[in-house]
Amino acid sequence: MVKLNKIYTRTGDDGTTGLVDGSRLSKNDVRVRAYGDVDETNSVIGLVRLHLESRRLDDMMARIQNDLFDLGADLATPLPEEGAADSEYALRMVPEQASRLEAELDALNADLDPLTSFVLPGGSPPAAYLHQARTVCRRAERVCVALAAEQAVTPAALTYLNRLSDFLFVAARWCNDQGQTDVKWVPGANR
Repeated sequence: MVKLNKIYTRTGDDGTTGLVDGSRLSKNDVRVRAYGDVDETNSVIGLVRLHLESRRLDDMMARIQNDLFDLGADLATPLPEEGAADSEYALRMVPEQASRLEAELDALNADLDPLTSFVLPGGSPPAAYLHQARTVCRRAERVCVALAAEQAVTPAALTYLNRLSDFLFVAARWCNDQGQTDVKWVPGANR
């Protein structure tokens, strides 16, 4: 259980932040940027939820928000050296989290007609916020891939982010009257 009595500690005044294992990094370190972008994705999903009328989709988004906190905790806890035991405080992403997303994505996608054009971000308010969440999620994924090029990252974390951006795209289409009011790209329309 997390207990925060005091929000400010002054320990970050020097431009560093503490990780779960007690180590400190620059607030501009790729690891900190990775879990910061995951946090930003989560915040945009909070905006999405303000506009949802579907209890079914809101329940999915609530699970995703919780998963994103798990993902942030995973990224804020460096993996141990090969052969060493993981921290007792480590919370790691598991493949089942991405599998659940796939199942929910497939269920939403079953209500949609196949795409005949690329879709522009927009349409209904929840769809527009879902597209914003998708693009922030893609950024988080790119930063996590950069982190993985330097240090070990839980493979399920990368899979989850990749699947989440796909889910957010399908959910946006679903919020546009099951794709009927998607804003379609018309190549060269303004030449």
